[in-house]
Amino acid sequence: MTAEISLSAGPSPARRDALTRRIRLLVAATITYNLIEAIVAITAGTIASSTALVGFGLDSVIEVSSAAAVAWQFSARDHAVRQAREKTTLRIIAVSFFALGAYVAVDAVRSLAGTGEAERSVPGIVLAALSLAVMPFLSAAQRTAGHELGSASAVADSKQTLLCTYLSAVLLLGLLLNATLGWSWADPIAALVISAVAVKEGRDAWQGKGCCAPTTAAASAVAETDSSGCRAGCDCCT
Repeated sequence: MTAEISLSAGPSPARRDALTRRIRLLVAATITYNLIEAIVAITAGTIASSTALVGFGLDSVIEVSSAAAVAWQFSARDHAVRQAREKTTLRIIAVSFFALGAYVAVDAVRSLAGTGEAERSVPGIVLAALSLAVMPFLSAAQRTAGHELGSASAVADSKQTLLCTYLSAVLLLGLLLNATLGWSWADPIAALVISAVAVKEGRDAWQGKGCCAPTTAAASAVAETDSSGCRAGCDCCT
């Protein structure tokens, strides 16, 4: 019972500070990479009239806004202030997802209606492949730190980064099909997949799904945790 109480009480103050510093570094790395990614994707997508590539670049812009919101939250030195900023940060992340989903869906439908046909984009293919290799590591590192710290916003932002991995795979497939087989319709179809995933993640962020904050009432935490160590209603261990 003593061991369970210790586990449920959350990290020590020293460990919490270390996790906070780690999240700050990961967020900074995410912002830097996504700024570069956004510039390349939007430029290449505009040149090639690629809805999926432009949508991918806009997702990078939104990832920057999401990471910036988390950076703002974790810029506070006091843990209580960071917790107070949690809900606002989640709302910013959610609205960013919804905006991306709406824009990409409209543009994809426009492309499918025949108002534009995507051309081949070698820079887009290279960028998608690079992101597919980089993003999983950033996402996993931040998600792990967010789980241990009990920060729903950090986990939500890691999901935003993980979404970028999925989108990279979808984008890469669409661009390759267009480049090798001339299937220009594969580009807006890939964009619609991007839109659907963005809306789903936005809904999860709005509802606060991610990781429940560690409780300070050890006895209450033990009573509410299940066999996996998660509290009821939380998906922090999934």
